[in-house]
Amino acid sequence: MATDVTDRGAAPADAVRPVGRVRWVIVGLLFAATAINYVDRQMIGLLKPTLQTEFRWNETTYADIVFWFQLAYAVGYIFFGNIVDRIGARLGYAAAFLIWTGAHMLHALAHSVFGFAAVRFMLGIGESGNFPSGLKAVTEWFPKKERALATGIFNAGSNVGAIITPLIVPALTLAYGWRGAFVVTGAVSLVWLVAWVGLYRRPRQSKQVSEAELAYIESDPADPVARVPWLRLLGRRETWAFAVGKFLTDPVWWMFLFWLPDFLVKRHGLDLKTFGPPLVVIYIVSDLGSIFGGWMSSRLIHRGWSINRARKTTMLLCAIAVTPIVFAQYVDSLWGAVAIISLATAAHQAWSANIYTLPSDMFPRKAVGSVIGIGGTAGAIGGMIFSLYIGQVLERLGTYSLIFYVAGSVYLIALAIMHLLTPRLAPAEVC
Repeated sequence: MATDVTDRGAAPADAVRPVGRVRWVIVGLLFAATAINYVDRQMIGLLKPTLQTEFRWNETTYADIVFWFQLAYAVGYIFFGNIVDRIGARLGYAAAFLIWTGAHMLHALAHSVFGFAAVRFMLGIGESGNFPSGLKAVTEWFPKKERALATGIFNAGSNVGAIITPLIVPALTLAYGWRGAFVVTGAVSLVWLVAWVGLYRRPRQSKQVSEAELAYIESDPADPVARVPWLRLLGRRETWAFAVGKFLTDPVWWMFLFWLPDFLVKRHGLDLKTFGPPLVVIYIVSDLGSIFGGWMSSRLIHRGWSINRARKTTMLLCAIAVTPIVFAQYVDSLWGAVAIISLATAAHQAWSANIYTLPSDMFPRKAVGSVIGIGGTAGAIGGMIFSLYIGQVLERLGTYSLIFYVAGSVYLIALAIMHLLTPRLAPAEVC
């Protein structure tokens, strides 16, 4: 009979050698889901010029539609964060995927601003479950010293989704119309749901995991079993450090997703047929940034740095790398602008790979989904405010300059506040 790992106690993380590959298969599933999530999310940004022409939207109308998605995302993040802590990543992810895929396909039936706002709201509810579920799965399947790398890899799926979108959506739109593009992309993505339900189990329930890999996964000290009340989490500075970081920096990524094609159209004269290559370059570089950011802090921890020093050093470099975005509006060369934007998006994704690991660094596993939900809601609220700001700036000034000034400064501000709230990233006292 195999010996239960819990009978031997949890070995120190550094004393157990990383073995096995099943946990990386799980990351592959998370990567694929996140790619699909971002295809579905980004399509409206890519189709903005087409939809504005057909429905005669102005800048504030489009910003209002984006606002309703982000409002739903804010509400849904807390809902799914709590639900995932209760029912686990397997069922939580499946439910979220079904909701957002259904909403994505329903875009094909929209004929009015109200119709688009309604389906975007439903899409926001479903898509808000992606990161709470994915990060819960990473927490279940990886020890702390590998979580940033695993998070960076699956978070890189967002960039792959952003790369795929400008490659396939223009062709689908030209062939079947924009309504057909929503139906085809939604239907194909259902293959993932079958794979997820069939393959995902917690490590101790998986027949594919060897005892050695299970020992490595469980090599961190055991967490308290008791569930942490949600209101208790709101009273912790560690929760607010994560929430403030998300509130200030998530809106920048929303801006890239929903307005970057528009920037390329207005500033550099591109269209549905020509802005694909620049977007692909930007998001390929972003992908590398996501993986590099996760690798860098994990590598520093392997070399003996504290989690606090490794995470914050990496995030400081990311914050500095975003600042050149303030010059993007003034660069006449298309590829010069693409280089600046690529650096900023890569830095954001490297930042994201690290900030997403902070809840699992500071909180027990039972609380991770709820803390991520709180932070995700804060990020969506920040995105709502920034979207309305963008709409007003573009409507009145017609330039992205003020928008990029905000984007270039908020990361340093966020890191400073986070450090003041959690100077050591010490475990939160919530039990």
